[in-house]
Amino acid sequence: MILTVNPATEEVIAEYQTMKSPEIEEIIGFSHQDFLSWRGVSLHERSAMMSRLASLLRDQKDFHAALISREMGKPLLQAVAEVVKCSWVCDFYAEHAAHFLKPEESILDGGARGIVKFEPLGLVLGVMPWNFPFWQVFRFAAPAIMAGNAVIVKHSPNVSGSAIAIEKLFQEAGFPRHLYRTVHIALEDVDRLTGFMIDHPALKAVSVTGSTAAGRAVASKAGRALKRSVLELGGSDPYIVLDDADLTLAVDQCIAARLLNAGQSCIAAKRFIVQASVMEAFESLFLHRMKSAVMGDPFNPAVEVGPIARYDLREQLHDQVLRSLAEGAKLLCGGEIPPGKGYFYPPTILSGVRKGMATYSEETFGPVATLIVASDDEEAVRIANDTPYGLGSAVFSASRERALAVADRLEVGNCFINSMVKSDPRLPFGGVKESGYGRELSSYGIREFVNIKSFCIMPG
Repeated sequence: MILTVNPATEEVIAEYQTMKSPEIEEIIGFSHQDFLSWRGVSLHERSAMMSRLASLLRDQKDFHAALISREMGKPLLQAVAEVVKCSWVCDFYAEHAAHFLKPEESILDGGARGIVKFEPLGLVLGVMPWNFPFWQVFRFAAPAIMAGNAVIVKHSPNVSGSAIAIEKLFQEAGFPRHLYRTVHIALEDVDRLTGFMIDHPALKAVSVTGSTAAGRAVASKAGRALKRSVLELGGSDPYIVLDDADLTLAVDQCIAARLLNAGQSCIAAKRFIVQASVMEAFESLFLHRMKSAVMGDPFNPAVEVGPIARYDLREQLHDQVLRSLAEGAKLLCGGEIPPGKGYFYPPTILSGVRKGMATYSEETFGPVATLIVASDDEEAVRIANDTPYGLGSAVFSASRERALAVADRLEVGNCFINSMVKSDPRLPFGGVKESGYGRELSSYGIREFVNIKSFCIMPG
């Protein structure tokens, strides 16, 4: 049995029956049969269904946003924006999939004709996280299904209601009944049943969005089974503020990037690397904004920071703060668990953070900001790269050339100049190092789960 709990009130929302291997095997069989038919459906017909799905998301945005807010605590306005963004990615692939998957032709030696086609792989497993319970699913599933694949999603248990709602949306949009399915697995069965699905001959690939530990576990199973995998994992994103930056702009973007979704994002700003000559001014502005951020009921439109999604996650975050303080960091604000119901954690700033401290080297999944001083551009780059992660980053400077020179040396998959990091259907998204491999979104994302098939046709 799976229980979902409202993290703002600690009240049980619903109970869900878990599945065992016979039921999962039946779902795999049905999904594989729907794939065999779906791969022959024209891109024009697929696009029509995907466009209907986008319309449903827009029409039902308030209903689904409220579900997200109840299950994982995201402020309601942010949850609405998440659902609307899902409609965008559906519209994007409805419009562009045919172009991205168009066969490529060339003339080879001796007049031979070369053709490259992009054919679907089959059934793809998505292991999805709770922090963006709709967006993470749609940015994986929309391109995979438009490419002709079928999808099974193992969602995070604490957003099981969202998982079911997404499956219903695909059915309401007219997709084949089993082309998109959800499996509900008890925590104690996740390792065994995920392995069971990956080993199944009908399943051809897996996509994981989650922690680095989860990525390692699933990727090792996929590797043993010789199945393709895409991993979008953790991050400890550096935001570099150079001494010529517009500090008002920088602070606005840094605050937004740290507090969005209560800081529970792989691409949230986590390490703020500020050059020494502007640190005092930056810190003053940053502290004022962090202390004034409103924390509370996610359904209150004035609230910027909702609760942490689960009790255990809040405890882990608080432990990282306490360890950093014990190691010599200075607490500027926050850092205490508030009394009362709900898994709330206040916006927190730690200054004087150095190598070896918990918040220097570990991913902090919550509204905790780490301030690190850099003497110059070279040291800023060195500190930014001094992490096992390599997902997102941002650089703030009045000089585009200087910012790009810094950005070019960052070991990351995404870098934004004078702006917070955002995923965008038009740009490939993913990381390097322990942040994973492979890409989602854009033309690169839809080609992750296809067979790139080459043909050579000799003349005559």
